[in-house]
Amino acid sequence: MQDFLTLLHYPFMQRAIAAGVLMGLLCGFLGSFVALRQLSFFSHAVGHAALVGIAMGVLLQVEPTWTLLPFTLLFGVAVLYLIDQTDLWSDSILNIVLSGALAIGVILASFIKGYRGNLMGVLFGDILAVNLTDIGLTFLLLILSVSILLATLRQQILLTLNQAVAKVQGVSVQFHRYLFVVLLSLTVAVAIKAVGILLVNAFLVIPASTAKLLSHQFKPYLIGSVAIGAFSSVIGMIVSGSLNFPSGPSIVLVQFCLFLLVFGFTKLTASWIKL
Repeated sequence: MQDFLTLLHYPFMQRAIAAGVLMGLLCGFLGSFVALRQLSFFSHAVGHAALVGIAMGVLLQVEPTWTLLPFTLLFGVAVLYLIDQTDLWSDSILNIVLSGALAIGVILASFIKGYRGNLMGVLFGDILAVNLTDIGLTFLLLILSVSILLATLRQQILLTLNQAVAKVQGVSVQFHRYLFVVLLSLTVAVAIKAVGILLVNAFLVIPASTAKLLSHQFKPYLIGSVAIGAFSSVIGMIVSGSLNFPSGPSIVLVQFCLFLLVFGFTKLTASWIKL
């Protein structure tokens, strides 16, 4: 703990804590909708396909964030369009497009000569490498997402419960679906630098799933998901700094342990009630 407190004096650690909390809030908020709409595989596909955007940035010798953001945005919208335009199951479309994007990403990565540290860092995440631009983008996206989704909360809840009913109630289903996919895709892109492609989906799914175990009412569920996302980020950074563990996996490990604790608590409580 003394080592961690010492690390807090360094600007890179202060930026990492700020980024972790903001991403925990953002992913916890959007993840609550992702879990209820069963879009976890969609965000998983967007995250893995982001290899193309990362490789493009490295090849063009620009900050990968600036190629990653537009690529994930276009990928997410394109996948939703393909799902709407075909009779195939959505998971089939996601697997097809994800496989194609990964193939392109691996081929592009093969053209990268010399040191590939930038590519590997983004693939596996390094929250200690976030800069003020990353924090600013995360904060801006958090404000934008909260403003849009809370302003259209009635429509979002109807879409989550039943799209057919939402359409009868006069909700513009397609507009809100694409709007949410845009926010989700941008969130995945922003979070990848901190936690990496392999773990980004955990930030969206685990806090929301943990909150779902604690509450079946939407408002407490939403608040719980956001709180768990932020709390696990702080505790994960403490674990990372104290034990010299990788930061992204440390946060996800804390999220996983919280899920197990809550699961055990709910099962134990249910057993006591039966008794």
